[in-house]
Amino acid sequence: MNAEPRSTTEYDVAVVGYGPTGLVLSSMLARAGHRVVVIERWPGLYGMPRLTHIDGETARIIQAAGDVDAALRDAAPASVYEWRNGAEDLLIAVDWSGESSGFAAHYSMYQPHIEQAIDDRNRTYPNVDVLQGTIVVGMEQHEDRVELAVRPFTRDRDAQWADAPERVITASYVVGADGASSTVRHILGVGLTDLHVDDRWLNIDTECARPLGDRFAVARQFCDPVQPHMFMPIGRSRQRFEVAVRPEDDADEMATEEFAWRWLRAQHGLGPEDLTILRHIVYTFSARTADAWRVGRVFLAGDAAHTMPPYMGQGACSGMRDGITLAWKLDLVLSGRADEALLDTYEQERRPHVEVIQACAVELGRVANLKDPAAAAERDAAFLRGEVPSLPPFPTITAGVVDHDDRNCLAGTLAPQGVVRRGDRAGRFDDLHPWGFAVITTADATAVLGADRLASLAGLGATIVTVEPGHEHSVEDTGGAYAAYFAATGTETIVVRPDFHLYGAGALDDLPRLIDGLGAALRRAAARPEAVAR
Repeated sequence: MNAEPRSTTEYDVAVVGYGPTGLVLSSMLARAGHRVVVIERWPGLYGMPRLTHIDGETARIIQAAGDVDAALRDAAPASVYEWRNGAEDLLIAVDWSGESSGFAAHYSMYQPHIEQAIDDRNRTYPNVDVLQGTIVVGMEQHEDRVELAVRPFTRDRDAQWADAPERVITASYVVGADGASSTVRHILGVGLTDLHVDDRWLNIDTECARPLGDRFAVARQFCDPVQPHMFMPIGRSRQRFEVAVRPEDDADEMATEEFAWRWLRAQHGLGPEDLTILRHIVYTFSARTADAWRVGRVFLAGDAAHTMPPYMGQGACSGMRDGITLAWKLDLVLSGRADEALLDTYEQERRPHVEVIQACAVELGRVANLKDPAAAAERDAAFLRGEVPSLPPFPTITAGVVDHDDRNCLAGTLAPQGVVRRGDRAGRFDDLHPWGFAVITTADATAVLGADRLASLAGLGATIVTVEPGHEHSVEDTGGAYAAYFAATGTETIVVRPDFHLYGAGALDDLPRLIDGLGAALRRAAARPEAVAR
């Protein structure tokens, strides 16, 4: 990757912001061969653990965008998320055990390792320019391009900054992945729908000087009406502590290191002999959604498009899902393999998915932050009796590019990823095959597909494999993941999108219809505004 931009300022995509969303998006577009420029105001990666939880799906996205083993080198599978009252009675034990997408279902992890692993991958691509220490100060859309006015950035905005020259960068598309206070969103004039969450919490991130014991090995939310608080591991060697800032508290005083040590000592019996404080900061949680995620050739993603309180641990996960979804759709449009209308399905698919998670996070926040002692006592009594309100199922994709046949209940769900062997190579499926669409079957599908459909799939760069031995495109299902999936779902084939959701699934005889439907969806992506996430 070039340290300085090319002499030309023309790019396929300009990504504004280099957090988790922008990292995934830029890496996947670069992997697909497109010219990408990243514009990031800070001179380097953030280097601190804002997010501390990912799920298996997100781990698979990281696998696609970087070295996942390096990214998760200090991560630990998370099996439970406990909610307790002020007396530490267990109210809810959220089951985080199991597997998803070829990984543990949930991890506690150290964000800088993830960002570094993806950035390292980006540094290997000659078609990516990362302009750190640069901000967008203007934007103008044209029929065939977007012009971005950029300039160097310093925090102090001194006279040298004021005199710094502007330059213009042109790109076919622009994605604002520049956070909750997004400059791109403000320039577009896109408003926000606010769910009126304004909880303030002190965040204390620490590095452990010694093992802290079993008590701190799981995430625990303490729903204490006196002062809600929580702790959770940050991978294997770090720990996060949080405490709610009440209306009567002095937030400035709470943001001091002296307060952090007093709290840790009084609440948990921990001091400098046990921990090193990495960061202590007061955050205000919000739940806001941009009123539009696309304006012409400009898109919003991640926190620029949606924010949510952290009680589901899904904020950054949602942003990385945005990144890979936009990446594969922009790839197909830029390469001429799909109609530009496909880009409208980005918001159609991602908005309802995010809104379900966002609503759940808001409701959990109300449980965690209940301050009235009488109401909290009633809540505790009900929960201890087992009268726990049920959350909706985790959402899938039901709008956009999925099979809309009502019989296909698996469309939009996550595809499995197993360990396979192909020739003399063995590993996770995605590591052995190109990124893109995949057709996986229990038996040879070439005859049922025919020459024209095989050519169509080849044009998409799709991978076609069977777990049945003896064919040119056979893979050995060494871990048994695909055999188990096909048996559990009663299917013989799955058609997997590049973001690892199923376009559809069914019997082998259903495959021609599925491939024809996918091709039609990519040629002309029809809007389905009535569709919602389930």
